[in-house]
Amino acid sequence: MRGSSDKDSVTAMLSPDDPAPVEIVNAQGRGRVVLVCEHAGRRVPRGLGDLGLPAEEFDRHIAWDIGAAGVARGLSELLDAPLLLQPYSRLVIDCNRQMHAPDMIPEVSDGTPVPGNQGLSPAARQARYDAILRPFHDAVAALLDARAGRPGTVLLTIHSFTPRLRSRGEARAMELGLLYNRDPRLGQALAAAVRADQPHLTVAENAPYRCSDLTDYAVPVHAEPRGLLHALVEVRNDQIRDEAGQALWAGILARGLERALAKLEETTR
Repeated sequence: MRGSSDKDSVTAMLSPDDPAPVEIVNAQGRGRVVLVCEHAGRRVPRGLGDLGLPAEEFDRHIAWDIGAAGVARGLSELLDAPLLLQPYSRLVIDCNRQMHAPDMIPEVSDGTPVPGNQGLSPAARQARYDAILRPFHDAVAALLDARAGRPGTVLLTIHSFTPRLRSRGEARAMELGLLYNRDPRLGQALAAAVRADQPHLTVAENAPYRCSDLTDYAVPVHAEPRGLLHALVEVRNDQIRDEAGQALWAGILARGLERALAKLEETTR
């Protein structure tokens, strides 16, 4: 089945056979960190078919953040942290975008046209938002609000990036990027901690992307208004394509985070 014969329908976007738009792991975790993985999966709702794309496109970074869910699950275990994962492909809807972002539902991704996303009506866009993005971020907000009485909650969002985009020629040399918007504290401290622990790695700040109100959701909507320490983590996906790499990077990030938070506490005493 190529695409959907009724892509403008706002009814029954998710069928009973489709997964819920959020998976919560270790909901009662006692650690201070809350983990979010917005691009954890590459599922497409049954009613949208395959968006008009061949199956191999869903193996690429355009469909999901390769390896990010495995890193996030490892961090959840190491940090005793609650983790919220979103299983649908970013080609269906990008759950790290707000409604006003033009690429919330991409018509083209890294040079690949997405037929099932072409010319969507406002109602069709709203249907995907209401079925997937809204309930996912409602769950994030509910978990953060339930922890409001605990001091020191930290929000960490876990992503991955491709070593080279097809639509651009340059290679991305960094293995790790730490992104932040208005509050650089944790991003800068975590970058410094990983550099000290892993001097052979190239760690960048606000690269290969920049964090902003237009290009992100969790940071400007969940973290900044609540005054939470936070960072958006980007690991190059060739580092985390298998379980061994995911476990290695979960350890690197857990150690770095522990040292970064300790350093930040020292400076505020």
